[in-house]
Amino acid sequence: MASRRGNAKTEKQSDKYSVLLPTYNERENLPLIVWLLVKYFGESKYDYEIIVIDDGSPDGTLQIAEQLQKIYGADRILLRPRAQKLGLGTAYIHGIKHASGNFVIIMDADLSHHPKFIAQFIEKQKEGGYDLVSGTRYRGDGGVYGWDLRRKLISRGANFITQVLLRPGASDLTGSFRLYKKDVLEKLVEQCVSKGYVFQMEMIVRARQLGYTVGEVPISFVDRVYGESKLGGNEIVSFLKGLLTLFATT
Repeated sequence: MASRRGNAKTEKQSDKYSVLLPTYNERENLPLIVWLLVKYFGESKYDYEIIVIDDGSPDGTLQIAEQLQKIYGADRILLRPRAQKLGLGTAYIHGIKHASGNFVIIMDADLSHHPKFIAQFIEKQKEGGYDLVSGTRYRGDGGVYGWDLRRKLISRGANFITQVLLRPGASDLTGSFRLYKKDVLEKLVEQCVSKGYVFQMEMIVRARQLGYTVGEVPISFVDRVYGESKLGGNEIVSFLKGLLTLFATT
């Protein structure tokens, strides 16, 4: 028993989790999500860092991030800004380059993803040795709160069509709350060619192609408290085009 406890303690001390937070106009949300991350990581005793990748937000998000860095320390809050919006995939590539953890967590900075689930992600990964763990809104106790009927229909419809066409072996493809082994994320990002909302879907599909194992944790997704949703007609059209491209090439 003592040996098992010692191994668990050594594991907890040796593993480090790099949280990538791509931001654009999130000045109201960023202080809250960072505070929650610090709180829950502090309670779990896991080593961590938070990497803020701001794409030239005109609302002063970067200035808020600089203040947060002064509060929590440069060892916990890393700022890796870019001059303009260059896409989610390239934001992850940019963030990975500066990540010192052996695990990487990706999540939205708009409070849609609650950090309280991160401990469950870590436990799930350790239980099964998974290459990646994905939050799911469509299994177990998972759910969506704060969306109108249109958003729910779009999300459910996109997920259903994707399941039928691609058979990915995961219940929630369009979500963006995940934990990856760092080397796995690096390989997947290299493989992916999609942009926007299709990017997250392609990550799971490519993971299946490459033989990576995927675990799932039910999560509650809550619509953003501050700011505007970035989902519009152009994103929906891009999603459908990307889905057909993946269907034809995978």
